[in-house]
Amino acid sequence: MATVHIPAQLRKLTGSEQVEVEAANLRQLLEALESRFPGIKDRLCEGDRIRPGLQVTIDGQMSQKGLAAALAPQSEVYFLPAIGGG
Repeated sequence: MATVHIPAQLRKLTGSEQVEVEAANLRQLLEALESRFPGIKDRLCEGDRIRPGLQVTIDGQMSQKGLAAALAPQSEVYFLPAIGGG
């Protein structure tokens, strides 16, 4: 199962810093999270995309594939505030 590290501002919904989810891609992961923690998907997504201002890392790599990003059975997933600037 993939390990999802929950951002601090969403831990009230999950009651935990991390949760394990069975999913083959990011879309399935978000659907599984939503079924367990209603309302979390709206906090992480805007429509069919990751919310502006958030970045997803999978196994230490920033994902540019959106919700289609593949997950391995033991993936580590982080939702992080996007950092901008120059």
